[in-house]
Amino acid sequence: MEKLDQNLAQLTSNTIRLLAADGVQSANSGHPGMPMGMADCAYVLWNHFLKFNAKNPDWINRDRFVLSAGHGSMLLYSLLHLYGYDVSIEDLGNFRQWGSKTPGHPEFGEIKGIETTTGPLGQGFANGIGMAIAAKMTAARFNTEKYNLFGTHKIYAIVSDGDLMEGLSSETGSLAGHLKLNNVVYLYDDNNITIEGRTDLAFSESIDQRFKAFGWLTKTIDGHNHREIFDALEWANEDHDKPILLISETIIGTGSPNKKDTSGVHGSPLGDEELKLTKKTLGFPEDKKFYIPEEVTEHLKSILAEKEKSYSIWKEQYENWRNEFPEKAKEFDSFLAKEVPDNLEELLIAALPEKTAASRSLSGKVMQKIAEVVPSFVGGSADLKPSTNTYLDAYASITGNDFSGRNFHYGIREHAMGSINNGIALYGGYIPFGSTFLVFSDYMRPPIRLAALSKMHQIFVYTHDSIFVGEDGPTHQPVEQVPALRTIQGLQVMRPADSIEVAVCWALAVKTQTHPHAILLTRQKVGEIKREDSFDTSIIAKGGYVVARESGDSPKIVILATGSEVAPAIGAKELLEQKRINTRVVSVPCKEIFESQSEEYLREVIPATVKHTFVVEATSGFGWSNYFNLPMTKLCIDGYGKSAPYEILEDKFGFTAERIAENVEKTLR
Repeated sequence: MEKLDQNLAQLTSNTIRLLAADGVQSANSGHPGMPMGMADCAYVLWNHFLKFNAKNPDWINRDRFVLSAGHGSMLLYSLLHLYGYDVSIEDLGNFRQWGSKTPGHPEFGEIKGIETTTGPLGQGFANGIGMAIAAKMTAARFNTEKYNLFGTHKIYAIVSDGDLMEGLSSETGSLAGHLKLNNVVYLYDDNNITIEGRTDLAFSESIDQRFKAFGWLTKTIDGHNHREIFDALEWANEDHDKPILLISETIIGTGSPNKKDTSGVHGSPLGDEELKLTKKTLGFPEDKKFYIPEEVTEHLKSILAEKEKSYSIWKEQYENWRNEFPEKAKEFDSFLAKEVPDNLEELLIAALPEKTAASRSLSGKVMQKIAEVVPSFVGGSADLKPSTNTYLDAYASITGNDFSGRNFHYGIREHAMGSINNGIALYGGYIPFGSTFLVFSDYMRPPIRLAALSKMHQIFVYTHDSIFVGEDGPTHQPVEQVPALRTIQGLQVMRPADSIEVAVCWALAVKTQTHPHAILLTRQKVGEIKREDSFDTSIIAKGGYVVARESGDSPKIVILATGSEVAPAIGAKELLEQKRINTRVVSVPCKEIFESQSEEYLREVIPATVKHTFVVEATSGFGWSNYFNLPMTKLCIDGYGKSAPYEILEDKFGFTAERIAENVEKTLR
């Protein structure tokens, strides 16, 4: 810092400001204020502290930079361009346009260097906490006494007033303090402005005191003073035992003579005249767009050379580690690839207990085997371990002093659990799961949606999956949650009927890296479905299959059922066939996978001879649509449940074999 020309530092910061402003103006849409206000902090961080290699952007030991204030995406795109990533001037000019690599909010997978999809406020804050946990777990697994190569980096983020207003920041901030995540350094853009006006319209708490209460270290700085920013980041990189929040007092829209420090620069372009005036004020050519002074280009070349040199030093040590610890290196490669045994399904089926049980209990047994054979598998519950059966018995829980375990205690923080697990999944190498009751999936819908949008490999485990929760009553009995989850594009929702389906669903969820999965499990016991000895379990992976065939030549009706309703549907089939109504039962453990099958396969399951289909599922019937334009009747839940023993609810709501058979007969009449 002492050797750096302050004029050059200011010139580079202003270059960042104006690249962002030009991008927003070019799109005539976006948020220029935050990038202009945080340009100084971003410059000092990226230039002097952020550890990365643009030529190897997936380097496991790189620092992670999360722009939690994702509306300021032009700040990130401008930084990526300047610091050697695959973002061109043309990409900056195509900001927010069809087919561009620079959408309105950062999206994971679009450009290397974007660590997570942000925009919904609070999510990036929480994802960073997940990344920090993953970094510490990786260090605990792979570092040796001689080589300290992994997890020796920081998770940096820029967070906004909006991030800190969202309750998610409190959930995850509290847990980060509890776990003493000293690899977290967040810069809070304290600019006192939101879309509606000044923050004191609705926000007047002491952020400093709040985060100190969470167990963080805090420091307040002038977010435009390079020396103060540098000193604060240097302090943050000292040996602390707590996460750090740097409260950076900034002026939104810095550089704009007429719009700075106003809500007008938050979410609207500067306008042509104000942008020209801003360039003039900052000493830049008024008629040039996306202008980068030659001095800035040369300056950044030298900075990138230094960063590549640091990477080369690490790489040399890494190769030495691989040579000296070949078994650890092999384990590390397997971990990064998230390898699973080829015969995983077979192993999980063999691990099943012989006695009947609730599918949550069956799942718990399967999970123990997954943990044994898949080292990437980690996770926990939102304070419901005894009920969700998701604790990995052979492994410890992570604590603030020991990250070598594989179990997490998230506390009663469902939203945080989902968002932290997204961060763990994004870090690389891990297959995280999180569990709670299905009805509480409503508390964590944002991270589920973002997991699907970003194609993350995460598993959401939801137990107590229907009104058959029983005595707890309708507040705890999910009805609309199953179809609500199915509306999330890219999420595969699995509701297994018995032990075999539990094992196959888990195998699919662990092996499939391109989708998140939700596994829905019962509180009550489910009966074991009788299958022929020749039954091929791989058919279950098609998402729907014939579980009980008709006695005659062809079925008159097909019953489609899921989860705990499959067994009574088979019982209804037997009653109907006593009355010479040929009936086929199809189990649909995953509707999304089933409906993605070929028409030929679907016709095998629902043959052309069938004139009617009948759905049995103890949830809202929303989302079940006719197959092949056949009439469809739904025996589902209209309204909410009741507080009573589950056996009473089965009868009252019509989900016994006898009641299902009665309803089918009524339909056919």
